[in-house]
Amino acid sequence: MTAPQVTPPAIDELEAQERRLVLPHFTYDDAWALGTLLVELARERGAPVAIDIRRGGQQLFHAALPGSTPDNDAWIDRKRRVVERYHCSSYLVGSRFRAKGTTFEDSSRLDPDVYAAHGGAFPIAVEGAGVVGTVVVSGLPQVEDHALVVSALERFVAA
Repeated sequence: MTAPQVTPPAIDELEAQERRLVLPHFTYDDAWALGTLLVELARERGAPVAIDIRRGGQQLFHAALPGSTPDNDAWIDRKRRVVERYHCSSYLVGSRFRAKGTTFEDSSRLDPDVYAAHGGAFPIAVEGAGVVGTVVVSGLPQVEDHALVVSALERFVAA
């Protein structure tokens, strides 16, 4: 089964996702549940992705599905750093630069070997605490990486 066709979301939609997808808490068990949900969704779609979930500086979950490569882990690190720096999704950061008629790489003054404002990294925000971690997917086109993370978070929040 393949992923559904994904339309790039507008900036206001990306911002609304972040306001909506705030968790009441985020524990080790929550990281496991979210990670296994992402693995399940990726397998249903035949998505060759790597998945990473962190709270603070600690990696709580990592999985590499068939077809993913070590390069996906490098992308995970670069996209995660964007979320850690800006406290919003890597796709939103890149979209804001594109809306200004430029690119993250040309205008952020950050090293593109260290930071990547490409879709797939999303902040884990907790009510009353703010951003406490990240969930990242790499292996698909950026809008699909982003959509996979959002889909999993929506299901996780609704559970």
